[in-house]
Amino acid sequence: MALNLLNLGFHPSTLVSPKPLKDRFVLGCSRVQQISFTESENSLIEALLGIQGRGRSSSPQQLNAVERAVQVLERLGGVPDPTNSNLIEGRWQLIFTTRPGTASPIQRTFVGVDFFSVFQEVYLRTNDPRVCNIVSFSDAIGELKVELLGDEAKGWLDTTYLSNSGNLRISRGNKGTTFVLQKQTEPRQKLLTAISSGKGIKEAIEELISLKQNSGQEEPELEEGEWQMMWNSQTVTDSWIENAVNGLMGKQIIKDGRIKILVDILLGLKFSMTGNFVKTGSRLYDVTMDDAAIIGGPFGYPLQVKNKFILELLYSDEKLRVSRGYNNILFVHARTDALR
Repeated sequence: MALNLLNLGFHPSTLVSPKPLKDRFVLGCSRVQQISFTESENSLIEALLGIQGRGRSSSPQQLNAVERAVQVLERLGGVPDPTNSNLIEGRWQLIFTTRPGTASPIQRTFVGVDFFSVFQEVYLRTNDPRVCNIVSFSDAIGELKVELLGDEAKGWLDTTYLSNSGNLRISRGNKGTTFVLQKQTEPRQKLLTAISSGKGIKEAIEELISLKQNSGQEEPELEEGEWQMMWNSQTVTDSWIENAVNGLMGKQIIKDGRIKILVDILLGLKFSMTGNFVKTGSRLYDVTMDDAAIIGGPFGYPLQVKNKFILELLYSDEKLRVSRGYNNILFVHARTDALR
């Protein structure tokens, strides 16, 4: 494979002044553009969904899925001679990276923290060609732009894949690190990033739902599988059992018309609550939860707890689900089991 190298030249670090707040997304008042990917590119996007800390918290199975998808794209090849293409120019958001012990200082300090956004600016067709690493803290604080970290930061990036759309890039560093970057993130990625940072979650939900509604696709279905709760709009109470019963903790397991809530408590103990759901409308389900217990190994202690509510599916695919449940609480769940 021909190397497509970027030599990382540097100048002093600067703190960039805050950017003005962008217009907020209002459902029904903006048109959301779908970002297109090839089938192989979409396999990588799907593998990255649900990975937190840009790879810091990924499981071995997730890492393997990402690496397989990366290798497929590298074998297929994208834009020839990417570093000489106009498509490599611009601002790229870091979506995923492996983090070996030889990672650079900016990787060790900021990359694994979801609250920060990490970008890379590539400008090679200028009188002063450069690559800048940027950490965006918040609208109030601004950005840290890193163009000089001494000998430890000197090196190169081998751009092993650049999509023909100019939106997806894979690079491998001289210290053994793999990077996946995008110019534009698709709505599901935006939502998960918003959840990780705690900023703009409801706006990201509205964008995702709007895109689904405008796509003309079929109404969402309650997919079977194991679903981890990523976020909800309700502040939890001091009672863990109340939070668990209302679905504010743990995961959901959906199979054969049954739904189970499973919450790890402590010392190997789990709270389990099972019930039935019946579809009553295009996106509506009646849910009755009436079989609760504390589970410890092969033993269970039954609890007299019941809950009944209407579940409305606002968005659902094989990896992500947005719903409105008990007491009109909004939920975001990500699928954690292997796809069927």
